[in-house]
Amino acid sequence: MRPVLRLLNATLSFLVVLCLAIGGGLTYAFSGVDRAGPLEQTKIVTVPRNDGKLAIAERLEREGVIANRHSFLVNYWLLSRYADWNGGKPVSIKAGEYEFKAGASVKLVVDTLSEGRSVVTRVTIPEGLTSYQIVERLKADQSLTGEIREIPAEGSLLPETYSVPRGSLRTTVLDMMQAAQKKLLDQAWAERQPNLPIKTPAEALVMASIVEKETGRRDERDRVAAVFINRLRVTPPMRLQSDPTILYGLFGGKVQWGKPILRSEIQSKTAHNTYEIQGLPPTPICNPGRLSIEATLKPAQTRELFFVADGQGGHIFAETLKDHNANVVRWRQIEAQRAAAAQQVPAPQSGVAPVTPQQINAPGLAQPAPAAGAAKAGTKPKTQ
Repeated sequence: MRPVLRLLNATLSFLVVLCLAIGGGLTYAFSGVDRAGPLEQTKIVTVPRNDGKLAIAERLEREGVIANRHSFLVNYWLLSRYADWNGGKPVSIKAGEYEFKAGASVKLVVDTLSEGRSVVTRVTIPEGLTSYQIVERLKADQSLTGEIREIPAEGSLLPETYSVPRGSLRTTVLDMMQAAQKKLLDQAWAERQPNLPIKTPAEALVMASIVEKETGRRDERDRVAAVFINRLRVTPPMRLQSDPTILYGLFGGKVQWGKPILRSEIQSKTAHNTYEIQGLPPTPICNPGRLSIEATLKPAQTRELFFVADGQGGHIFAETLKDHNANVVRWRQIEAQRAAAAQQVPAPQSGVAPVTPQQINAPGLAQPAPAAGAAKAGTKPKTQ
């Protein structure tokens, strides 16, 4: 019996030692997950798609985020195997661009990779750009990746500031912009004023794009919208005669909004030139922002049909042709004073020449100057 007892005693002793060794090893291993890492200063590291755990560990070691790839993999395995030690959080590694703080522990590194806390970049798209111009802006943003093979439909993108992980696909940003535009337009359409002479959300987007290019002033968007809405309401309907539509008709998405409009271009036979066509153009002329869309569907309650630059970045509005012509005369005086001060003759300005009742619906009512974008840039003001 003694040999059997000795064997049992030895076996039990071995198992006890083994358990103590395993327990001590696990305790030591887990104690290391919270130990400060070797990184001396905050650093951004990119984890490519489809990289395996070993390749990622090698990259983190090479970048100085972790001390040793093998110990990192052991700790990663332990954290994924024993979730209680990690606060019950699931453990995985996601591709992305990550910012690791100086001294980041293995646990913090694993948490960062698992939670996908990728570095965020802000992509800001101003109101009033064409879809082509927005695509060119995204192509120039080095924080984004991927190609754009197709220009989105004009007006389908909502200009905003979007927060996305660094390295995001450019097409992903476009998808976000299109989804945001549809959501906003649907909501604004549902809350629109009754009896507008706009039949569909698509028409609202076209009108909003014209309003966007006509003024950069928040406090007058609804009045500018009202002018165009009122022109559609009168009998017979008046032509919108918006200068930016001339430029878009001629140059499309590559338009230079600050370009002066030549007299010969006023009567250009394009589908978008609202000096030549009745009603709305077939498509938007830019991507309007939230305020212009809302102003279009909730215009000011006025009977105004005209506006002209006031010389201070805004416009003076009028209900009658007589009042409008008086406003035009005042604007001419401002022009003359500025020209005298600058010792130069001003270029013809949009909508500043007094007109007769017979000219109200005639092409070329105005002598357009630089279109909407110019007013926003603070160069030559526009008129209507």
